[in-house]
Amino acid sequence: MKLLLDFLPIVIFFIVYKTTNDIILATAILIPATLLQMLYTWIKTHKIEKMQLVTLALVIVLGGATVLFQDKTFIQWKPTVVNWLFGLAFLGSQFIGEKTIVERIMGSNISLPDSAWKHLNAAWVVFFMLMGVINLFVAYSFSEETWVNFKLFGMLGLTLLFILAQGLYLSKHIQQTENTDQNEEV
Repeated sequence: MKLLLDFLPIVIFFIVYKTTNDIILATAILIPATLLQMLYTWIKTHKIEKMQLVTLALVIVLGGATVLFQDKTFIQWKPTVVNWLFGLAFLGSQFIGEKTIVERIMGSNISLPDSAWKHLNAAWVVFFMLMGVINLFVAYSFSEETWVNFKLFGMLGLTLLFILAQGLYLSKHIQQTENTDQNEEV
């Protein structure tokens, strides 16, 4: 449900773009849609994650610049900036604090060796950085319509593939941890 809610403003952006073929209008509607998403999240949970706040700020700033200057470049850069900021945050967590961001998010649900948490976190860093680069490649190499399609379907698809790969990685380490725990009990 959370993933669906997170992608709702992008879906609204996509629908408006597809029905009007106007990226400026779609962006103008994306801004209040994102604000409403945050309001709904706040009402339901009484908290908003830092990553959501960063995304909201970038939607307002870069989306606002897109509308104000009538230039799609700003909104096309937003996914790259968001991904690169997330990548830097995940990278920083390797060196700051006792746990990486991935371990803070998932650590209460699964037990992994420290090295596995660090590898998993590093994989997210690489993923976020690559997603930013791929977004720019699509934005500058293909049509506006292709970029809009990529923003919804391509980025979502790549994210789901990465999460599946992460699941395979986790299953290997979870089995090793369970086997180690069982051997210690004997």
